[in-house]
Amino acid sequence: MRTARRFPVGLPRSLRVRLLVFLLAAVALAAAVQGALAYRSALAEADALFDYHMQQTAFALRAGLPPMAQGAGPAPLPEDENHEFIVQIWTQEGLRIFESAVGAALPQIAVLGFADVPARGTTYRVFSLQTRAQVIQVAQDMAVRRSMARALALRSLLPLALMAPLLALAVWAAVSRLLVPVDRVRSELAQRQAGDLSPVDAAALPDEVEPLVRELNLLFARVQQAFEAQSHFVADAAHELRSPLAALKLQVQGLRRAQDEAARRLAVARLEAGIDRAAGLVEQLLVLARQEAHAAQGAPADPVDLTGVVRLVLADLAPAAQASGIDLGLAPLPDAPLPAIAGQQEALRILLRNLLDNAIKYTPAGGTVDVTLRTAARPDGPSGPTPVVELVVEDSGPGIPEAERGRVFDRFYRTAAGAQGAGGSGLGLAIVHAIARLHGATLVLESSRRLGGLCVVLGFPVLAREPGFAL
Repeated sequence: MRTARRFPVGLPRSLRVRLLVFLLAAVALAAAVQGALAYRSALAEADALFDYHMQQTAFALRAGLPPMAQGAGPAPLPEDENHEFIVQIWTQEGLRIFESAVGAALPQIAVLGFADVPARGTTYRVFSLQTRAQVIQVAQDMAVRRSMARALALRSLLPLALMAPLLALAVWAAVSRLLVPVDRVRSELAQRQAGDLSPVDAAALPDEVEPLVRELNLLFARVQQAFEAQSHFVADAAHELRSPLAALKLQVQGLRRAQDEAARRLAVARLEAGIDRAAGLVEQLLVLARQEAHAAQGAPADPVDLTGVVRLVLADLAPAAQASGIDLGLAPLPDAPLPAIAGQQEALRILLRNLLDNAIKYTPAGGTVDVTLRTAARPDGPSGPTPVVELVVEDSGPGIPEAERGRVFDRFYRTAAGAQGAGGSGLGLAIVHAIARLHGATLVLESSRRLGGLCVVLGFPVLAREPGFAL
């Protein structure tokens, strides 16, 4: 027994909510990763930019000292000690001749190039440049640098912070718009009456949902056919059983009024015959309803050996044919084994039994009924001729006039020969037609050139091309 697949614990059942949760989580994660990478990249770029400015400041001082610094001793430039850069210039003898901030206390001997120097309770980024007469040092407090770098990095994240909510809104709008056709189908189905089995409009549905709606429409069509078959069965049964039941009632009354034993025996015989006719009619109605229901529901098929089915039915009907003086037989089979067909063995047995019952019933005593199995090709295949197994039933009876061949598949239609006393319920060929449709077989009525009566030709598609089978 197939069990329903459950959703994982904690996940919402709504497709819209699940899509929004997953997509928004992906957007948030992507924004966080991109933000972190952009932040680190902005910090690195800010460091490179500050280092470049320090180098350019040092290179600018190589040409000479400021005028106020010419002379002995340090000549401080009055600047706030928290200025972005601190500049000190030393002579080769170790005399500081210039400083941009009083008490900077940078080390006199510095590593040429860039270095991180701890001083005054903090760390300075120092660039040292040596010329022929002096050493130039340009320093920056790392705390100040980091603060300025963070400000620059955060400003670079501002567009991303503004775009992330806009992207989330765009995702929400896109998901809602894409699910509008699904909501339309749900609303259409919710507003339907119980008996409305018309197809659902699959226009503009996503490719993932359209197959579901298409299969739903096919299911509606099968259910509609089943309902129609049931309705036809009820209507046919109510109509056709009325006359046999009325006849049975009259025969019971005749039995009651019988005055002697001979009249009583005649009434009993008529009553038994009427019961047999009513039972046969009910059986035929049930068979027809069952086969139409199978055709509507698409009953599963199995590989069937049609030769075995034919031999079984011929063995069942041989006593009835012998009693009626009918020569019933199977024509010689082809040398190569016939390929299997896809179908239901019991339904095929009912089909052939109805055909042979009709043939035996309408063929005069001393006549012939032959069954032939052969291979052929159906010319209307999608890729050329399609191999089929043909079942042919011929008799030497009166046949069916060409003008009536299109109507004999209708329920309860009886030919002139049947109306003149051959009996039957008029359902035999209707059952044959329903079973042939179930198996995708072609059904043709024509005149038998060999026996002169009716020739019924059924073409069943083969299950597969088998080795040794040739058209």
